[in-house]
Amino acid sequence: MRKKTFAAAALLAAATLTLSACGTDDGNAPATVVQEGSDAGKAATVLDQPFKKPGLVLTDTHGKKYDLREETHGHPTLLYFGYTHCPDICPTTMSNIAVALKTLPKAEQNDLRVVFVTTDPGRDTPAELGKWLKGIDPRFIGLTGDFTAVKAGARSVGIAVEPTTKDKNGKLVSVHGTQVIAFSPKTDAGYVLYGENTTVDDYSRDLPKLVEGAKP
Repeated sequence: MRKKTFAAAALLAAATLTLSACGTDDGNAPATVVQEGSDAGKAATVLDQPFKKPGLVLTDTHGKKYDLREETHGHPTLLYFGYTHCPDICPTTMSNIAVALKTLPKAEQNDLRVVFVTTDPGRDTPAELGKWLKGIDPRFIGLTGDFTAVKAGARSVGIAVEPTTKDKNGKLVSVHGTQVIAFSPKTDAGYVLYGENTTVDDYSRDLPKLVEGAKP
């Protein structure tokens, strides 16, 4: 994969086209490329117009109010929208980040905030979300709450989310964008994007730069 630079506005405009149901793979290309770098082997997509951190105020896995902007201010932050009943993409993405996180020095591990916002709040209660994340990395932050607020927050950073529905087999599925957005500890802006095919090695290579707010 090559490092790419995208316009944030283009990503937002394309949000309705980026939906992917967990268990499927539609390529999930986020938007039209504005400028494409020449660095080979890079998973990072650097945004030329960073996103403002969503003003989400939801409920964490302890049942307490969690203000995303306030709680993560000044911390490097990875934000992902998904759900615990996802059979593949969501647990793989979170597990890859968890493994890569352990390659950082302890102080940087503790500084990084990894936030998982559920797109299926009807089933993902604080307790269920906490149990699921504990099996991946207990330091990860899980948030649940009003779906309308979640959808608006996701859309503000170019991630499309739809209500949970039943598929043709009667199974409940949550359809959502599968990108991870990295927010700088210096500006609190979302300036780097990762797709669902990002590997442990990709994250391991980039995390040292992301915790500093540098471009990968």
